[in-house]
Amino acid sequence: MRLSVLLGIAAAVLAILLAAYVAVLRPWHLRWGTTPTEAAETLPGDGLLEGNLAQVTRAITINAPPERIWPWLMQMGQDRGGFYSYTALENMIGADMPEVHRLRSNWNARDLGETVWFATPKRFKGQGKMIAAIVDPPQAFVMVMPDDWERILQSGKGSQGSWGFVLQPIFVLQPIDADHTRLISRLRSGPPPSLGARIAGAAFWEPAHFVMERKMLLTIKRLSERTR
Repeated sequence: MRLSVLLGIAAAVLAILLAAYVAVLRPWHLRWGTTPTEAAETLPGDGLLEGNLAQVTRAITINAPPERIWPWLMQMGQDRGGFYSYTALENMIGADMPEVHRLRSNWNARDLGETVWFATPKRFKGQGKMIAAIVDPPQAFVMVMPDDWERILQSGKGSQGSWGFVLQPIFVLQPIDADHTRLISRLRSGPPPSLGARIAGAAFWEPAHFVMERKMLLTIKRLSERTR
């Protein structure tokens, strides 16, 4: 078979795979676990940012009330219990992430404006961090980028990014089903600075974040359901 034919076949296969990813796989992992209502609804923290924002919403059902899930959210961070994900992968890039799968009574709830570290301050020029912008127990915990927090303090709105977690009791029948909760995560970010950054985001960072966040949600579910 001629090389030109092989190249044509390879190009066609690549085009089919790319179309399938864009049309099916990418929408699936950007809204993993959500209902159409959850993916479209306005959540706490959405009003903190403005501009042309990309949005990722994921969700999971946890067989526990919000009060039992909330402490695990408050322990997130490199400076506390880690992010309940693939710690070995995080540490391969020098995050120095701990892995604490038990509740620590000496860790209080996050304060508004408190720094949540995503990597040791010794790495990445101390920029691996976000700021707690909403702490509303046991319903909503939202973090924003440091520059956005400064704008919010000045009665403005951010434009770089936010990452939030919302706990919603499930309404099956009245009253609220106190034994089941939807944990909804939402990531919002401003437009990439360049075409290259946009391609890298869609090809690598989006799938990588999905893999890590999915593991995090599953671990929080497991830890919350075993906690009494």
